[in-house]
Amino acid sequence: MNRSGNRRLKYLRKYLPGLGLVLLAAALLLWFLPARWVMPWVGPQLHGLRLQQVQGLLWDGRAGQVVAVDGRVLGRLQWQLSRRALLGTLQLQLDFDGPQLAFSGGVQRLPGGQTAWREVNLRAELAALDPYMVNQYRKSPLGQPRGELQLTIDHALLQGGWPLQLQAQAQWRHAVMHTRGGDVALGDLQWQAQAQNGVIQAQVHDDGKGPLHADGQMQLSPLGWRLDAMLRPRQTDPALRRWLAGLGQPAADGSVHIRRSSGLAGSVPAPSPN
Repeated sequence: MNRSGNRRLKYLRKYLPGLGLVLLAAALLLWFLPARWVMPWVGPQLHGLRLQQVQGLLWDGRAGQVVAVDGRVLGRLQWQLSRRALLGTLQLQLDFDGPQLAFSGGVQRLPGGQTAWREVNLRAELAALDPYMVNQYRKSPLGQPRGELQLTIDHALLQGGWPLQLQAQAQWRHAVMHTRGGDVALGDLQWQAQAQNGVIQAQVHDDGKGPLHADGQMQLSPLGWRLDAMLRPRQTDPALRRWLAGLGQPAADGSVHIRRSSGLAGSVPAPSPN
């Protein structure tokens, strides 16, 4: 072996152990990376939200306070991020708990730009959404929703944000529409939604005991949507009847049959009579 070859071997023998130690230290740092160290990079992606009292690791951490843009404390957050993210595979579990909003669920990024959600649970006091929906509410003559929304998504497969597959249920408890003329009580309303091949089928109905009978179906796709619903007051509530009249021409019994569509959505069967 020539002298240049010997010099290379000596060089490698001298510096390889040091390089190995550096790589090992870097790997250990990533494996046990404190969550608070990455907050300067994560913060700009939170759309104005701030995480405070951050503890734990990047892979298993928590924030004692999630603070809104206006300084309100929304709740606390816990997360578990799979270390497979180092290999480009995102698997994340989120658990957020606050007085007006609670959320938990797991998300995984799949090949082809798809995203899978599983075991999602959401509880929200709808009045808490007012600061974020001011412009939308101003345009709506129907008022602002009040009550508690409970949403469960068993699984959802998204492509570009649109559900290719979906199985979900929702309940609007103590549903009220807050209007300029006062509050309009609707009772408890329930939804079910399923999606296959990007076409969403949703059904809505009441619990059978509230002031409003509701029976409707909706179909949505990237090409359009169609709604067919029957709403009828169970009681002689003038406020509810006036509110229903804002949705369409009422029949003699105060019921309103809503048929709306846009785009190229397929036909939806009419709701069954009750």
